[in-house]
Order: sequence, then C-alpha cells, then structure tokens
Amino acid sequence: MILSLENITKSFSEKKLLDNVNFYINDNDKIGFVGVNGTGKSTLLKIVAKTEEPDSGKIVYSNGVRVCYLPQAPEFKENTTVMEQLFINATSETKMLMEYEAKTILNKLGITEFDKDVGLLSVGQRKRVAIAGALVNPCELLILDEPTNHLDNDMILWLENYLIRYKGAILMVTHDRYFLDRVTNKIVELDKGNLYSYEGNYSRFLELKALREENELSGERKRQTLYKKELAWIQRGARARSTKAKGRIQEFEKLKDQLGSETEEKLELGSVSSRLGKKTIEINNISKKFDDKVIVENFEYTVIRDARIGIVGNNGAGKSTLLNIIAGKIQPDSGRVNVGSTVRLGYFSQETFDVEDSLRVIDYIKGIAEIVETKDGKITASQMLEKFLFPPDVQYNTIAKLSGGERRRLFLLSVLMKAPNILLMDEPTNDLDIETLTILEDYLENFAGAVITVSHDRYFLDKVVDTILELPGDGMGLVKGYNGGYSDYVTARKAVQRDNIEDKPKASKDEEIETREKPKKLKFTYKEQREYENIDNDISNLEIKISDLENQLEKHATDYVKLQELMDEKHRTEEQLEEKMSRWVYLNDLAEQIESQK
Repeated sequence: MILSLENITKSFSEKKLLDNVNFYINDNDKIGFVGVNGTGKSTLLKIVAKTEEPDSGKIVYSNGVRVCYLPQAPEFKENTTVMEQLFINATSETKMLMEYEAKTILNKLGITEFDKDVGLLSVGQRKRVAIAGALVNPCELLILDEPTNHLDNDMILWLENYLIRYKGAILMVTHDRYFLDRVTNKIVELDKGNLYSYEGNYSRFLELKALREENELSGERKRQTLYKKELAWIQRGARARSTKAKGRIQEFEKLKDQLGSETEEKLELGSVSSRLGKKTIEINNISKKFDDKVIVENFEYTVIRDARIGIVGNNGAGKSTLLNIIAGKIQPDSGRVNVGSTVRLGYFSQETFDVEDSLRVIDYIKGIAEIVETKDGKITASQMLEKFLFPPDVQYNTIAKLSGGERRRLFLLSVLMKAPNILLMDEPTNDLDIETLTILEDYLENFAGAVITVSHDRYFLDKVVDTILELPGDGMGLVKGYNGGYSDYVTARKAVQRDNIEDKPKASKDEEIETREKPKKLKFTYKEQREYENIDNDISNLEIKISDLENQLEKHATDYVKLQELMDEKHRTEEQLEEKMSRWVYLNDLAEQIESQK
C-alpha cells in the first residue's frame, strides 16, 4: 500500500462532496475514477495530489512515495520552453537521464519544437506538454485528470499502451470507456459523497454495479412492503401502553428512517427537435486551405435527413474547420454549402459558452425558451433542467458555482432547448461524465434529424454514427468516407493499407538473387548457454523467496517499518521473477529454433 485516505470530508458551500470516505492505493493499482459531473472527482484527485486540503481526515503516504499530477487545466510558467516546462521541478540528474525519453514522448504526442515558448502553443498542445511532463518524471503514483482530452485517436492508442506497461500506480479520471476498459484493474465510483470500489476493468464494473443496484432495489422493495404493513398496524391504533407495542412502534420508526427518501436521479432526454424538410445540407465542391496547407479539396457531400456522421483525423487535420464551414461560421475558398429552408442548426462547440457567470442557471435557460415541445408533451425550462440533473436548489445558483462538467452539461441543454433538427457537435464527450454520455448517446439514436460530430471518443463513435469521414491531414485535402462506426473504419483502413503493400511491384528474379542473403545459423552465445542451463533453478529460487517473504509479511503485520521493508523486497523480487520469465520464453524459443536447424 502506497497511500491511504482516512475519514476524508470535503464540502463546497452547502454541498458535501466527500462524506467521511476511506480509500487506499496499492503499488500495482491502475484505478479509474468515475461519477457524475460535480460530485467531486477532480477535488479528490487534488486532495490525493496534495494541491488541496480536506476539511477533515488525513492522508497517509508510505515513505518515499513520489506523486506526479496532471490537472484538468494545467498551469504553465511564463517565458518557458517546452523542455524547460517538462523538467520545471526536476533535478539536473533526472533531466539528464530522462531527456531522450522526454523527446520521444513529445514526438508521440505531436510536439516536435522542443525549444518553443509554451505561451505560443495552442490549448491542446499545452495539454499534451503537460501529459509528457507527468509521464517523464519518475514517481510511484501517477494522477491523471482527463488525459485523453485534446488527443487524437493514434495518440490515445499510444497512451493506452504506455500506461498498460507503466511500472507504478495510476489514479485517473476519464470518460473514455475503451481507455478505462484496457488500462484499469479497479474502478472507484463517487456517488453522493460515498465511494464504491470494484475490482476489474470498466466492463466488469458495469456488471458489478448492476448487481449492487439490483440487490439494493430488492432490499428497498422488501422494506417498502414491511413499512406498509407496519403503517397499517399503527393506523389501526397500537396500544402504546404495552411494552410489546412500544417496541414495535420504535422498530417502525427505524424502518421509516431506512427507507430511500429519494429515487436515483437519472438524466432522461425526450427528443426535442423541429420539423425537417426534404432539403437538408448540400456541400458542393468546397475547398479550403490555410497558407500552403490544404484542409479540404473539391469535397462534395449531401447530408440525408437521418444521417449519423463522425468526422475523424489527426490533430490539426482540420476537423473543426470542416464543421465550422458546414455551420457557416467559416467560408470556403471555393464551392458553397447550401442549407435547406427548414434546417435549424444546433452547434455544440468545444469552446466554453459565453455567458455571464453572475446569471442564475434557471434564468439562463428561460432566456432561451420557457417551454419546449417533446414527444412526451410540453416541458418547462425548470423540468428540463431537472432532467439534466440540475435539481431546484442548483437551478437558483449562479453559473459561477458550477463545475466545468456541469457547465458543459448546461451548454448541451442550451443547444437542445432551441429544438434543432440538425446537430453539429465538436468533441461533445469532453468534460461530460459517463452517465451523461450514455443518456446522450441514447438521445442521439432517437433524434429526429441529422447528427454530424467530430470526436476522438471511439466508444461514442461506435455507438452513435454509421458513417465516418476521415481528414488525413496530409495537406492534400482528400476527404475519405467509410461505412459503419469507428471500429469498422479502423478495420477498413487496415485492409486498404494491407492492399497497398500487396500491390507494390515485386523485385525481379535477378534483384532477388542480388539482395538475398544466406540466413545466419542460429546459436547460443556462451553467456546465453550458461543462462539457459541455470534459468529453471533461478526461477524456482525466486518463487521460493517470494513465498518466504509472504510468510514474513503475515508475521510482521503490526510492525509498519518492517512491513514496508518486506513489501519493498517482495516487489523487487517479483520484478526479477518477471524478467526471468521473459528471458525463459526467449531462450526456450531460441533453443527450439536451434534444434530445428539440425
């Protein structure tokens, strides 16, 4: 165990985010932290990272534990280069040892100008520099708040693989469900100030949470039935003078207190849209470039009434530019976008919406529409806010008091309140919690109109879209179309790449003879031969040592200092065993190949 949180409580104003919670992290934990926006996920990360203090309770760190923290909105020092920012708090020794790896990570994240002033970078580039800074500095606990924001899909895949191999504990908040599924081995959920831990990845978490909620619902139904029976008995007139009756009345009062006072809040969106005619959006031979970089070239496309289109591509390929051209916010260099007379666009952009922080939540929504028509009938602004998890007490708060995720959710509601029939969405999954995303996905599946979305969220694209448009970002501007969701697109793209390789002209027979080399005969080196002969005994000895250390851990369970020493030694021995097992696989494979040559 590298740290533990004991009886942590934290409140903001009258809202209690953490209610006497207990939590611990082991050295091999890769923890995904989930919960509805505004419940306090980022606050708990800050408390663990020691950038914020709890109201009460304490955090106990093991000796020598180093923490690296990536906040959701990283801060940067002025007049600092990219490389200086990465090692801003590091020793000169760390900088010297890790400089090559730092440049490798930066390259993988699309940052190639190492001496550039961070003040000249875009928001997305600065976030990627901050990610590199968190990864490159040695630590026992890596804390990541929304690490996949501002990364394209190739970068996310690279980061996934990096974190899967990461030697150390990880605590992260992310809405990327494929990312959670691949990287984590534990999910911790924050709900109404309480923490619930689930062993396993995101898929396993869904199974275990459903089982927990089913058990709780079953228990609640039993209490409700018993409550009704007891209430009937009380109403018939209990004879309180008798000891038995007094005891039963007391039990009734306890039962009443146990009953769930309110049902679980769920975000349910009725389809809010206006009538859409036959003509939607026609993109006629548009081209757009910035300086010498071509974004789109001679692109033609007709959006059908129930289209579900996902736009993908690397960072800087021009995805948001294409969406802005469709929305009429940017004009193409040539060609035109024709929009039907009945089209009512709703644009959910990446930028934080421009609104007075002093404005009350209810007043902001009423300023858009007091009443909206849904398939379930008329709904007031207040009722729509409740459906978006803004209860009456929060509705009369100012927007300034909302968390980043809550503001994003409010922005989404403001777009839907205008009853659009074509939705344009630029990275809609950023800063939305998983529960909101799940309901939004269901809403979009039933939306009576077209949806065009830019997103790096593979799960979201797989669930929502049936067509992918790819902007390669190679300066040629050729937009490619693929049928299906994101996984179908990846499969199709791999097939195209494979076909291109197979279509390359083969070398002539004479060229093959010239370039062909006689294969070298495989054999062990002297060192490998000795290692091969002894490796089984080495593995056996390490396994015996680990077993002996586990027995000692049980004997010294109350001696914290000795316990820590034994745990450190066990960890080192397990790493040695893992290395030996890898070498065993390699040496045995080599031995088989040598044998096959005979």
